Parts: sequence; structure tokens; C-alpha cells
Amino acid sequence: MTTTTSENNWEVDPNSYSNVDNFKVNHMKLNLKTEFERKVLSGYVINEVEIVDNSVNEFILDTRGLKIFSASWLKEDNKEISLDFKLGNVHSMYGQALRIIFTDDMLKQQKVNVKINYETTPECSACQWLEPSQTEGKKYPYLYTQCEAIHARSVVPCQDTPIIKLTYDAEMVVPKELRALMSAVLIDEKIVENNYVSYKFEQKMKIPAYLLAIAVGNLKGINIGPRSTVWSEPEVVEKAAYEFANTEDFIKIGEEYLTEYVWGVYDLLVLPPSFPFGGMENPCLTFVTPTIVVGDRSLVDVVAHEISHSWTGNLVTNSNWQHFWLNEGHTMYLERKILSKLHGEAYRDFSAIIGWSDLKEAVNSYGKEEEYFTSLVPDLREKDPDDSFSTVPYEKGFNLLYYLEKILGGPKVFDPFLKEYVIHFTNKSLSTSQWKDFLYSYFKKHDESKIKVLDSVDWNTWLYGYGMPPVDPKFDRTLLNMCDELANKWINKKDSTSFDEFSLKDIKDFDAKQLMIFVSKITEEGPFSETFIKAMDKAYEFTKTKNSEVRFLWQILCLNSNYEPIFPEVVKFVEEQGRMKFVIPLYRYLFKCKNGADLAISTFKKNINFYHPIAADNIAKELKLK
Repeated sequence: MTTTTSENNWEVDPNSYSNVDNFKVNHMKLNLKTEFERKVLSGYVINEVEIVDNSVNEFILDTRGLKIFSASWLKEDNKEISLDFKLGNVHSMYGQALRIIFTDDMLKQQKVNVKINYETTPECSACQWLEPSQTEGKKYPYLYTQCEAIHARSVVPCQDTPIIKLTYDAEMVVPKELRALMSAVLIDEKIVENNYVSYKFEQKMKIPAYLLAIAVGNLKGINIGPRSTVWSEPEVVEKAAYEFANTEDFIKIGEEYLTEYVWGVYDLLVLPPSFPFGGMENPCLTFVTPTIVVGDRSLVDVVAHEISHSWTGNLVTNSNWQHFWLNEGHTMYLERKILSKLHGEAYRDFSAIIGWSDLKEAVNSYGKEEEYFTSLVPDLREKDPDDSFSTVPYEKGFNLLYYLEKILGGPKVFDPFLKEYVIHFTNKSLSTSQWKDFLYSYFKKHDESKIKVLDSVDWNTWLYGYGMPPVDPKFDRTLLNMCDELANKWINKKDSTSFDEFSLKDIKDFDAKQLMIFVSKITEEGPFSETFIKAMDKAYEFTKTKNSEVRFLWQILCLNSNYEPIFPEVVKFVEEQGRMKFVIPLYRYLFKCKNGADLAISTFKKNINFYHPIAADNIAKELKLK
């Protein structure tokens, strides 16, 4: 296990066993059968391995909970030569190193194909095996994977570090009633023996292991554009197709702003409710939560975010998880650029203010013992990268880029830099120091006067300091005036017993984001009395809202005020969906409520198998069960 985080060696990854200095996987060929009865994927992988340094004979891969049956050198004539291998000790976060011993003849080659026969186990942390009862249709089982950050190693023996990018092809064999999808382009499908269907996929672009994605279920697709199909269970697909009808507009703006979209297709898969994230930018097949399918397209900003990842994250990738902000900060920046083209520049600042509020919430949620997670570049030695995932890399990263844009001369100066950044690092992985070096070299070449501006930046505090950013962004508050005015009216009556002047007409011109800002601003001034909460709900009927974001913020406001009548609604919400953005804070606040701890624990224990393993692990920590 490498334990140094020195940025001088950009190949280092403290969360991977893989010896990438010696061996590099360039291509992966997968052949897997989906066995729902056993809850395993079984088959083999063939790794095309480039031998970088032949002074070492151990080829080391990351694994977690895999059953390894055999390893062999697959020669050009398809002859297999058996290889010795051994699994290292089990590490609670990083799994086991798989050490395959190369022969002297292999080490004389430039490249060799290494075949590994294996299967996953039901404990696979990347796989969510759903019973029919956990799906919309209630008739068929469902499988989906979530490999970010270091869960690909539980699906396939691999170099599970984003420093390595590879192409892949795959054959998935699934029950004939079901369909397989992957983060790749479908090239063939046919019926095979024993009521199974084979689906073949090809990913010609280089991707890191965490972007490997599989979904198997009763899936139907509806075409929504020249390169986009929406997939989901049949019960949801028409609603989803309506919700995401403007997807092509997002892609075109990304292309105009940066470079050509190079991934071929851009499909969307609306997952079952237990999916733990808002979206996952799997190439060719973005995974999205059903909580954004609300019927009015008010929450489709998530798609703008995942499309932006087609450039920042998927084309240009963080070299390890300490530099996660390079993926997410740039993607937030690009998302808001896309939205500003559609809704105007004031909308970008409006969205950024919501992000600033979310960032405050995230920073405050970390105790003193974990405040290092509020650093933009946290030290993740002997840490689980999943624990570092929060709003911090997204919004603190965005704010650094927004700040640079402002001080360097605005979009006309900063936009060309971002385009050049994407072009320069396409198909590569990089660290923060490499990003900073490129920023300086770009402006030294194009406008040397900007070097003094860059030198004025407090880089150490921005990149390594804890807490909120060192600079107040002073966003344009044009779209917030109505929110602030109404919020202040309520706050000024915090201790009142009469609220008759408030009614639904107060918010008739608010969009979903303005409602979110309004509720967030009220929450900041809490806690409030039961009379206050009841009056607001009577006026605006927030408890009945179908908008998941507003519903979430309203429930947080209520829990923050120890308002017990909201408890049943909170339980209902956390049982309906498993999106971590919602369920983790809701469990945290319910647990802290005067009479909420026992309810939080019993609700979680009742629903633990509904949640994705990553979500369940995080909730358990909030409830002091781990």
C-alpha cells in the first residue's frame, strides 16, 4: 500500500494497491453472467497489460470480496499458461491486493494479456441487487452498480485508481426478460442458451475504472434526441422522457463552450428509488435519481451537471481522490455556464448562492475531528474516499474558479483558459499541482500581466485550508430579492402568535430554486416554535410538496426546530428513496431531535436492505451504529 501523497509523483494513489509504475492496463475485456439467484456476477476479465518496468515480477491489482479462481497468460494463439497468484490481507476500506506472478518470458514482452476467472460475492459494495418489490414494476429483479470512488475493485480485479485510464469491451449475459446497459455503446445482442440474452458493448474512449457501470433490469427506452435515449422501467419511462426532453440543448451548449462531444451517445438511465446519488456521469449512460422526475422539469439541472462531466471528469480526470475537486469544481462551473446560456447570467449567481448555502451546511456538519474533509485537497491516507464526498469539492471548487474568473478579467479571459485546459489534458489524469502549473503556464504564454494577479491568490488557504473559502464571492442577488424580503418578514415575526397576513399568493411567482433559497434562509435563523412552523405550513403547504428538493429543505427546517408532527413525513421520505443528499442529513437531524433517536435507528434498521451499501454505511455512521 502506497502511503505517500507527494504531488511530485503524480502516479501515487494512497487508496490503491496497484503498482502502476510497473504495469499499466490499457484495455479490459469483460465477460460476465448475471446470476440474480446467487446475487453474483460470474465470468472472466482479460487485461491487456503494458509492462512499464520489467524489474518487478508481481502484477498487483485491487480487489474487494472477489472469489479468484485462476489467472493465466493468454497468448496470441489463445493458449493459456497458468500463473501463480496470491491475495493479500483484507483491509477494511481497500480490500485485498491480488498479486499475479509474471514469468520471465512475460517480462520480455511489451504487452501481455492476463486472464482472470472470478466471480463477485453478494457483499459486493458496488452492486445493488434489488428484489422485485424494490422496483417500480414489482415483477422483475434489478441490478445496478456504483463504482465511484473505489468500488470497481468489488466488480472486477482492476487497477482501481483514476490515474489509469483504459478502453473496454464487454459481454453481459442476462435473463431473457431483462436488458443490460453499460457505460459503453451497445454493438450486438442475441439470444443464447438456457433463456439468456447476450449484450455486447464497446467503449473506445479511455476511462478510469470508477466509470465502469452496469445496469440490468426490465428496461424500456424512448428516444429524446439525435444521440440520446432515456431508459427506465416501463412504468416511469414516459414521464422521464418528458422531463429530459431538452437534453440535446445541454450537449450543444457544452460543445459550443468547450470541444466536440466525443462519446458517441448520451443516454440517461432513471434508476429505482434506492440509487444513492443525484446522478452519476457514467460515459454514454448517465445514471439519474427518480427524485428529479417531478413533472415540471424544475430539477433537471442535474443533467446539465452530468453532461458537463463528459469533459471535466470523464475526458479530464483527477489523478486520485485527494484531487476530486478537479472533477467536481470544474463541472459545477460548467453546469452553471450551461444554465446561464439558457436562463441568463443572473441565474448562474442565483444557483451559486444556493451552492454557497449548501457549502456552509456541509462545512458545519463536520466535527473538529473531521474538519480536514473541508479542505479542497484533503489528505486521504488511510481514509475512505467515500467519507470525503460532500458539497465541499463541488462548491468550494466552483468558488475558486469563479474567484479566478473575476480577478483575471471575466469570462472573456477565463473561458479560453478552460477550453485550453480541457484540450491539453484530454484523456489524461492530473493532480492539483499540475492544474496550477498549467494555469500559470497558460497565462504566461497568453497574458503575462496576469501572473501578478495569480501570485496574489492565497493558494495555501484556498487549496489546503479548512472551512469556508477565504473570499466572499459577493454573488449578484437580483433573483433573491423576493426570497429575502419574504424570509425577513417571517423572521421578524419569529416570536409572534399571529401569521394571518401570509398566504400562497406570497410565493406564486417563485420557481423551485427560489423556494429552496427561501426555506434555507429561514432555517439559518432557527430553531422556531411549533406555532411558527404550523403557520408557515398552513400558508404554503410545504409538507404536501412533490418537489423533492423543497420537501427535503422543509423537513430539515422542521427537524431543526424539533417539530415532531413532521416525523412521519420524514420517515415516509427516507423510505421512498435512498438519495444520500437527502437521507443522510434527514437521518442526522432526526437522530438529534429530542424524541427522534429511537425512530431514526428503527427506521434505518427496517430499511437497511433498501439502501445502497454506500448510503447504508454513511447513515450507520450518523446513527452511531459504526
